Amino acid sequence: MTNENKTFEMKELKPTSTYMDNVHKWGRIWGVIMLVLILAYPILSCLIFGVLPDWNALLKGLLATLPMYWAVGLIEIFTYVPMLGVGGSYLSFVTGNISNLKLPCALDAMERAGYKASSEEGEVISTISIAVSSIVTTAIILIGVILLIPFREELPKILNNEIIAPAFDQILPALFGALGVVFISKAPKLAIVPVSLMLILFIAIPALNQSTVGIMVPVGVVVSILTAFIMYKKKWIK
Repeated sequence: MTNENKTFEMKELKPTSTYMDNVHKWGRIWGVIMLVLILAYPILSCLIFGVLPDWNALLKGLLATLPMYWAVGLIEIFTYVPMLGVGGSYLSFVTGNISNLKLPCALDAMERAGYKASSEEGEVISTISIAVSSIVTTAIILIGVILLIPFREELPKILNNEIIAPAFDQILPALFGALGVVFISKAPKLAIVPVSLMLILFIAIPALNQSTVGIMVPVGVVVSILTAFIMYKKKWIK
């Protein structure tokens, strides 16, 4: 490698470092802003209406739900960040709706472009795809709300119609099913254990479909990683 090539590569690395510094800077800023806005609503509601929550009921509710949400939140960080990249993770956690919108969108975008989130190109593609999906989602919701205003009185009857209602239950399975086929077809051996385990759990314990489905995504990821590690050590996969 010539000195000119070395100089060129070093110059190329500087903007990347600056970009990542800015991503962490603004990601933290907007994360704090989002936290303040979330807490501001209940606080302002109490101040405006001059009421306070029932602290005993609030404490009992938090004791029942807070440990689960803290555990899920911690696990999601280790689960989603490697798949979404740094910028995509900051943006996803601020805008929300990760598992059923941001994650599939980012994975599909990187898959089509042929990059992984760990690469510089994947980092940029993931961030752009999540940003665009957030804008498109907001625009669609706004348009949908405006168009549904004339039907606001009859809308509950339409959505609860026995013919239409079952279709809404199949949106997420259809989305993840199509996305899963792409990744499972690439490494079918790796998918045998986690897919089989999740099928057995959800069939044997139907309550998982409603109460703890959010926890099962990180659990599936952990199982997949352990399975891949064991199969690699056993030389069953390369």
